[in-house]
Amino acid sequence: MSDSSEISGDEVGVGKVGAGAGRAGAGSAAAGKAGDSSAVAPRRFSVLRSWKTAPYLVGSGTAMMGDNIEHVITYWVLWQKFESPALVGFQLISHWLPFLLLSVYAGSLAERFDCRRLIQIGQIMFMVVSLCWGILFLTDSLQLWQACVLLVIHGLAGCLWGPAEQMMLHDFVDRKELPSAVRLNATFRSLGILFGPVVGSALLLGVGATWGIFINILFYLPLTIFLIRTPFTGHLRSGGVRTARTTLIQSLRVLIDVRHNRAIVGMLLLAALASTTIGAVLQTAMPVFGDILNPVGGDSDFTYGVLLFAMGAGGVLGGFGLEATGWIKAVPAAAALAASAMGLSALLFALTSHLWVAVILLVIAGVSKITAESTEMAIIQLEAPPEIRGRVIGSYATFGPGMQTFSGVTVGVLGTIATIPGAVIIGGTVLAIGAVAIGAYAITGGRNPHAITT
Repeated sequence: MSDSSEISGDEVGVGKVGAGAGRAGAGSAAAGKAGDSSAVAPRRFSVLRSWKTAPYLVGSGTAMMGDNIEHVITYWVLWQKFESPALVGFQLISHWLPFLLLSVYAGSLAERFDCRRLIQIGQIMFMVVSLCWGILFLTDSLQLWQACVLLVIHGLAGCLWGPAEQMMLHDFVDRKELPSAVRLNATFRSLGILFGPVVGSALLLGVGATWGIFINILFYLPLTIFLIRTPFTGHLRSGGVRTARTTLIQSLRVLIDVRHNRAIVGMLLLAALASTTIGAVLQTAMPVFGDILNPVGGDSDFTYGVLLFAMGAGGVLGGFGLEATGWIKAVPAAAALAASAMGLSALLFALTSHLWVAVILLVIAGVSKITAESTEMAIIQLEAPPEIRGRVIGSYATFGPGMQTFSGVTVGVLGTIATIPGAVIIGGTVLAIGAVAIGAYAITGGRNPHAITT
C-alpha cells in the first residue's frame, strides 16, 4: 500500500493557519506533481491504497458488524424474556428516532470538535451498552426499563457517529476521489450489516447470549484504536474547526440555508422517499416472503436467510463493482435512476412466485440501494458549503435513516389494508415513480459544476 492519500505535512500546517492557505498549499503540491489536476482521473480504491486510511474502512465495517451482532443477541433475549410486541416496536423507534431528531445537531458538533473524538465517544457508548447488557444477562436482573434505557443510548451512539464519520473522509482524499471514499465506506458498512447477523447467530448458538454480548465489545475496538493514532481530524483540509456555538434549534436552519440548492434538496427528498417506502419495509417483511417463496417441503427459515443474504450481498458486490468500473457519476440523475431501480426491483420481487427470480431481484435491489445512497451522500458532501458541511450531512441522516422511524407505520397500515406483499408493491411503485420526479426536479436546477466521474 502507498501513502498517497495522506495529507502532506505542509498542507496540515497551513490548514491550521487558515482554510485559504491550506487550499493554496494543496493546489501548489498538486500542480507540482501532475500539472493540471483536473486532467487526472480519480484513482480506484484510493482510500484502500494507504495504510493511513484503509484501517478506517475496516474499523467502520467491524463496528457496524458489532452494531448488528448486538441487535441479533439482545432482540432475541428481549423477546424470550418479555414477549412484548410493544417492546419490539420500541426497538425500532429507539434506534431511528435519534437520527430523526438529533442528526443535524450531531453534524454541528462534527463541525466544532475533533471528529476522531466524537466517533470514539460513540464507540465507547456502544461498548458500555454491550457491557451493561452482558452484566444484566449474567446476573439475570434485566428489567424492562433498563432495556429501554440501553436501547435509547445505543440509538444515540449511532446518531453521534454518523456525521463525524463522513467528515473524516474529507481529510483522506481530495474532491475528485471523495465519491470513491464515500462508496467504499458504504461498502464496508454493508459488509458489517451482511455478516453481523451471521456472526451474531453463531455467537448466540456457540457461547450463548451472555458471553456473546461480552465478545461483541471487541468489534468496536479496531476503529477506536485507529482513531487514537491517526493524524486526521475531519478538519485538516478545511482549515480548522468552527468555533461558533450552535443550539439545537439554530442547527435546523441548515435546511433554510440550502433551500435553493436543488441538488442537495433533491438528494434529501430521495433519501426520505426511499426510507419511508422501501428502506426498512422490505427487510421487515422478509419473513413473510420466506413463507411465500418457500419451495414445497423446504425450510422457510432457510429461505428467509437466503433472501436476506441476497440483498446484503447485492450491496457489497455493487459497491466493489461500481468502484472497480467507475461507471457512475456523482450527479442527481444517477442517484434518481438508482433509487427508481430499487423501487422497481422491489415491486417485481413482491410479484414473483419463483425463489430464484426473487433472489436475482434482491441482488439488483441491493446494488441499486448502495448506488443510490453512496451517490446521494457524495453529492451532499460535494455541494455542501464547507462552513455548514457537518449540518448538511446531518440533515441527510435525518431524511434518510431518521425517516425509517416511520417504516413501522408504513408496514402496519399498508400491510393491514393490502397485505404485506401489497405494501411492498405500493412502496416500490411510489419509489420508482417518485424518484424519477425528484430527479427531474434536481436536474432542472442546473448542471452540477462539481460532477465527477467515479
